[in-house]
Amino acid sequence: MSRQFRVRPQQARTLKELVVASGRGRGTDVWALQDVSFSVSPGEAVGLVGRNGSGKTTLLKLLAQIMRPSSGQIAIGGRVGALLELGAGFHPDFSGRENVYLNGSIYGLGRRTIRERMDEIVGFAGLEDEIDLPVRTYSSGMAMRLGFAVAAHIEADILLLDEVFAVGDEAFQRKCFGKIFEFRERGGTIVFVSHDASAVERLCERAVLLRGGRVELDAPTHDVILRYHQLLAGERDPDERGAGLREWGTGEARIDEVRLLGPEGEERRQLLAGEPLALALRV
Repeated sequence: MSRQFRVRPQQARTLKELVVASGRGRGTDVWALQDVSFSVSPGEAVGLVGRNGSGKTTLLKLLAQIMRPSSGQIAIGGRVGALLELGAGFHPDFSGRENVYLNGSIYGLGRRTIRERMDEIVGFAGLEDEIDLPVRTYSSGMAMRLGFAVAAHIEADILLLDEVFAVGDEAFQRKCFGKIFEFRERGGTIVFVSHDASAVERLCERAVLLRGGRVELDAPTHDVILRYHQLLAGERDPDERGAGLREWGTGEARIDEVRLLGPEGEERRQLLAGEPLALALRV
């Protein structure tokens, strides 16, 4: 499956800009995803990792059927609940309660069903005192909590989550994890995007690494996170790695080199939590 976008010149605001733009063509075609192929079994939790611009959010939007692939097909079985962008689907001038009804209808729930679940949704979000205020008065954390609460209470078969823990306090993050694990235990399927490697490892037994819109690796989560960190380390500027270093002491002894060694004695730039390490110093 692939997805292409056309990047057009900036919209003309004057007649002169319109004439100039007409000579620049119709824009440039950019491939956000190319030849992406993988499957997710019922009850499985899969993480999507990669640098910004690698195609993670575009892939989730395709899975949520917000957009269609330029080529290829996507087969999905079951009701999909998605939390893709902070406040997506919320009308800023509607109250939190009205937006719950709005979001619920988008997910295909009837008004009666939403009304029956309203107290549970509001209680989970912790917005009992603010639920009748306009959403534009909410903080980013409050909007995220309400969005997650709606997505988590629609009895979906599949949950698509994009950086759901990027905002919100620690207590609510624990509550979210509890709800997600409860969803998994019921046999729900999860596709989870996050830059937090520990969250991906905690939730997902398998992960897919996207690089430049293509699948770089589809493997157990630990292996994918390790490869992701290796890519990040290899792409850093050497000058950046030494930024902030300082000297101190009398200079009678000097550490000329420090190397970080992995479990097999190989030189490494980064290690995962729990891995054994050794330091080699040249003095």
